Parts: sequence; C-alpha cells; structure tokens
Amino acid sequence: MQVTDVRIRKIEKEGKMKAVVSITLDEEFVIHDIKIIEGEKGLFIAMPSRKARDGEYRDIAHPINSDTREKVQNIILEKYAAFLEEEQ
Repeated sequence: MQVTDVRIRKIEKEGKMKAVVSITLDEEFVIHDIKIIEGEKGLFIAMPSRKARDGEYRDIAHPINSDTREKVQNIILEKYAAFLEEEQ
C-alpha cells in the first residue's frame, strides 16, 4: 500500500485542529477527514470518526497495526510541514 496523494485543507481559526487531510492509497482509494491536531507532545493525526450512541467517538477508517499508522502519520505530517513552508 502506497500513499499516492495527500490533500491538505488548513484550518484558519485558533484551536488544536490545524488541518483536515484527504489521502489516496494506490491511486484507487481515498480517505477523507483525517485531522491534524496539535497535542501536548506535538502534532498527530486523528482518523475519521463518528459519534456512537453511547457518546464515544469511534474511528470509521483506520490502520490495523501501529506500523502502518506511523507510516501514514509520518507521510501526512511531512506533507503538512512542506505545505506550511510553501505558505510562507
């Protein structure tokens, strides 16, 4: 599986959420609404989620293992850093 495209929509208002991202996998499958969030330990991604009946949020699309999650997160955050550099 290769991430073949990353599209970033920067969030202009103040807050922890910095951008919303869509990624394309193998030029065949798109995942929308991945959020880039600034946490206490730096930036991280939050996969698209939906609020369940019990009030908890559950991911509706996500990597199955931590290695894949880290790979996707690194690609997205690298593209976000490049996006911010281009903006300046």
